[in-house]
Amino acid sequence: MKRFSNLGRIAMVVLSINIIFAIISIFLPSSFYAEPCCDSFISPSLHHLLGSDDLGMDIFYQIVHGSLISLLIGISTAVISGIGGSLLGILAAYKGGKTDSIIMGVCDVLTALPHLPFIIVLSVFVGSGLNTIILVISLLSWVGPAKMIRAKVMMLKNEKFIVAAESYGGNFFYITFVHLLPQVFPMVSVSMFKIASHAIIAEASLSFLGLGDPTSKSWGLLLNHGISFPGIYFTDYWKWWITSPLIMLILLILALSFIARDFEMILNKKL
Repeated sequence: MKRFSNLGRIAMVVLSINIIFAIISIFLPSSFYAEPCCDSFISPSLHHLLGSDDLGMDIFYQIVHGSLISLLIGISTAVISGIGGSLLGILAAYKGGKTDSIIMGVCDVLTALPHLPFIIVLSVFVGSGLNTIILVISLLSWVGPAKMIRAKVMMLKNEKFIVAAESYGGNFFYITFVHLLPQVFPMVSVSMFKIASHAIIAEASLSFLGLGDPTSKSWGLLLNHGISFPGIYFTDYWKWWITSPLIMLILLILALSFIARDFEMILNKKL
């Protein structure tokens, strides 16, 4: 934390709050955020911190549960894409030849695709469950780590410690997990923060367009529900119904971006 900038420290606080919300949400009964608990359109009060929506559901508890959904999407996508992309990047650089050409060719194709429209089309055909959304976003997110790690391994594979490991009979898996992955892990960790923020934005976009999981109570779905209510802007309800999920989404994305930036700056100083 001492090496973090002031914005980085604030970002860590914002991320910590979201993690606390996510942990609380795990132990919350679903009735707190998925069932009516009071009258419709109650203004914020001590009993209902952000008021209620048109169905009488507590907005604060929906926001708390939305933290769990966003972090679940971000972390799952980051882990799948970060680890998968790293392994494919190592494989492409270490093996070279046709293996490298095939993997990089797939990367070029996926890079050329417009991501959000492609995700929308896939989600329409394969479904809108959270697991499906995570897999679809991961399918497009591994390209960045793969290209970055390939470039790093291209430099590392001719280093003396790698040549020595090969001369003593070290196979591809031994060299990858013992020598290469520890070398590229800092780069992968920075990339995973960026992937997480992109994944959260993608899920929120799908939910806002009505293509996300309708049972997830994500922030994007809250925005969709609030904005779709007739005449919402002619009332005061939008002040807590629409702005609260929007602010939480913006803060989390900015927090992940600033943390990734600070990690990258720390890594560059070490290199």
